[in-house]
This record gives sequence, structure tokens and C-alpha cells, in this order.
Amino acid sequence: MARFEVLSEDMAAMGSQQMNAEMLFELGMSYASGRDVPEDLVAAHKWFNLAAMRGYREAAHYRREISEVMSTSDIAEAQRAAREWLGMH
Repeated sequence: MARFEVLSEDMAAMGSQQMNAEMLFELGMSYASGRDVPEDLVAAHKWFNLAAMRGYREAAHYRREISEVMSTSDIAEAQRAAREWLGMH
């Protein structure tokens, strides 16, 4: 599994490098656990959602798990953020 340091969401663009499902999943794990970044379930849901869309099955499991402790408005915010990210990448 690839390991990279996440300093901010802006790193997600990684220059011109295409983000693969594993990288998106790792961002989700970082935000869900507060590893290298402040814990943020909205951001974690967004990254898990994007990873799941790219075929990373485990991401769908984690997205579902954190959804259980998120408000409806937080989930909607995460989904909007995922759509915005897709529109830019």
C-alpha cells in the first residue's frame, strides 16, 4: 500500500498526477483517524466516496460506517465537496 504524507486537502491535486483509488482511500483514512491532519468526517466521507467511485470496495464500507455518526447535512456537504472535486479533476 502506498504511503504519503497528507499536509492539506490541496495536496489532493498532486500537481498533474492522477489520483488513484488507493490515494483517495488513504486521504479518507487520514481524515477519519486524524492521522497527519485534523480529524474531519466530512472530508473523510468525501475521499471515501471518491475512492469508492473509482472501485475501491473498502472505501464504501468506511463511508457507510462514518455516515452512521454524521448528520444528514454533513453527509450532503461531503457529497457536494466530492462533486466539486470531480468537476475540477
